[in-house]
Amino acid sequence: MFRKILVANRGEIACRVIDTARRLGIATVAVYSEADAGARHTRLADEAWPIGPAPARQSYLVADTILEAARRSGAEAIHPGYGFLSENAAFAQACAEAGLVFIGPPPAAIRAMGSKAESKALMERAGVPLVPGYHGEAQDIPVLREAAARIGYPVLIKASAGGGGKGMRIVASADDIAAAIEGAKREAAASFGDDRVLIEKYLTRPRHIEIQVFADTQGRTVSLFERDCSIQRRHQKVLEEAPAPGMDPLRRKQMGEAAVAAARAVGYVGAGTVEFIAEGDAFYFMEMNTRLQVEHPVTEMVTGLDLVEWQLRVAAGEPLPLGEDRLALRGHAIEARIYAEDPDRDFLPAVGTLVHLRQPQDVPGRVRVDTGIVQGDQITAHYDPMIAKLIVWGEDRPAALRRLGAALAEYAVVGVTTNLGLLRAIAGHDAFAAAELDTGFIARHAPDLLGGASAAPDSDGSETAALAATALSVVRDRAAENAGQAQATGDPWSPWAAPDAWRMNGEAAQDLRFRQDDAPAITLRVHPLADGSYRLAWPGRSVQAALTADAAGPLLAIDGVSRRLRVVWHGAECTVILAGRNHTFVVEDPLAPPRTEAAGSDRVTAPVPGRVTHVLVRPGDVVERNAPLVIVEAMKMEITLRAPQRGTVAQVRHAVDDMVEEGTELVTFAAGEPGP
Repeated sequence: MFRKILVANRGEIACRVIDTARRLGIATVAVYSEADAGARHTRLADEAWPIGPAPARQSYLVADTILEAARRSGAEAIHPGYGFLSENAAFAQACAEAGLVFIGPPPAAIRAMGSKAESKALMERAGVPLVPGYHGEAQDIPVLREAAARIGYPVLIKASAGGGGKGMRIVASADDIAAAIEGAKREAAASFGDDRVLIEKYLTRPRHIEIQVFADTQGRTVSLFERDCSIQRRHQKVLEEAPAPGMDPLRRKQMGEAAVAAARAVGYVGAGTVEFIAEGDAFYFMEMNTRLQVEHPVTEMVTGLDLVEWQLRVAAGEPLPLGEDRLALRGHAIEARIYAEDPDRDFLPAVGTLVHLRQPQDVPGRVRVDTGIVQGDQITAHYDPMIAKLIVWGEDRPAALRRLGAALAEYAVVGVTTNLGLLRAIAGHDAFAAAELDTGFIARHAPDLLGGASAAPDSDGSETAALAATALSVVRDRAAENAGQAQATGDPWSPWAAPDAWRMNGEAAQDLRFRQDDAPAITLRVHPLADGSYRLAWPGRSVQAALTADAAGPLLAIDGVSRRLRVVWHGAECTVILAGRNHTFVVEDPLAPPRTEAAGSDRVTAPVPGRVTHVLVRPGDVVERNAPLVIVEAMKMEITLRAPQRGTVAQVRHAVDDMVEEGTELVTFAAGEPGP
């Protein structure tokens, strides 16, 4: 076994590998970019080495720098995690040439499976079923257009290299095929340095099922059963579970055998995942990921195995710890990925500081949180926006689903927009409980899952409770501040220090003003009562409320009904976390100048921080509504910004490769109607 390994990655996967290595007595070396100085994975490792600036292409993707860190630190092997260099055959080859063990498959296997087109040709020869499609070398648009017509619409365009939904487009008709091919090629080139694409028949209600395989250097290959990864957005997974609901033993055997055949066809070694798309009674090979998958913990939960330990042992030349005859499934596991993103804005990635982070408590074998982030860390535009993975286990699927709902209710994040509301909505949806799964689940149930459409405004009283808690929190903090000032003056009995809102010849009350999002401001009157509670009044409502705290945290009572909640302040912004939802109010200063409204549709701004990759217009161009103007790359995603209306471009304020912050003006339009 190795004495020291370097983990060539960051975030939760780096922490995950370090945890297993520590348990096995293996010393670990972390690497970090300037943006990750002091990150959790650097503190968990025995050593941490800097590798360059924040952009991944200048740090985590620079093979020579990582190899130099391994050489200088005395590491014997490199674990690439997933993403970055994990499926880079040249890097695996460079490790071997430097006398280092690459904890992954041989370079030849990575090359064979790294091209979707080549891998499909290989799988066809190995007898693995394929989706009808085009995987040829010719890449000009007329050839691809003809192939799409032959396959039949709708079709799916996919980047030949890489994965994660990058360079992927669904095309419904021949009218859209050329633009979709061009967009897919641009995104593929930006993400993988390879603009080749392939075309497949798009299945309308498919399930995404993948098989975990493992192989050792002695020629043994096993299947560690399946995972269902059908719940997706932007072609990227959101929830995964094992075993796949409804999977019968015969189908499991058939898919496992096909996955093992795929791995053997390329001389595979180590952990890999063979991905299939299934519809009805048929299943088809999609691709093989030559690395550990993000969702590997669900397999660990239902098999009781540590797949990172298996990786380390196989890489060290040991045989697989268990044979096929000793592998068994136990119970059901579900993983939910917590992302910094806004589901109500087409899943745009979000950035910010984690002002408050509360995660479910780990319960060995039952509840597990894999994360590389702690409270106070920043989510930046440089890397994937995943905050953590929540994995739960139950004796069966209903038990696992109940545990998932309870754990998600415990999760609290303030400071950055997350998908927690979406995850809770999915976990509580009848169709998900009934295992009615396919890759279109979120889009099909969007009215129930997105935009707060699940309930009428304040139907459960949560908005009222959150507003009351905010007001009472302000009153409490002001009272504490007044008391402190009174103590400091030496006259604690001064009437000027009393926080009871008393006034001569007037009602004992104080007015507070709050704003929530873009809604009109609310003025709330607070009346102190003799029993220590308060009467709160605002247009259309009046309640009696009290805010106390005990060992379990804050407790709000409204008209005799009590609720547990959390109150988090960040400047003038108060977030009340109640029943798993965030309610944020801004305390307005009545003496502050009035707010100025943002400009209208005469400009296009960056929705998130990112890098400008393409500028598609020039000053003076007349563009139609919805025409593409600028493409921004952020958090591994390409975002096309379009014209809000027909108009004449006045200015293009940024060039290709410029880094821009959220809200930065990119394109402005001239006043008045454009000419014909």
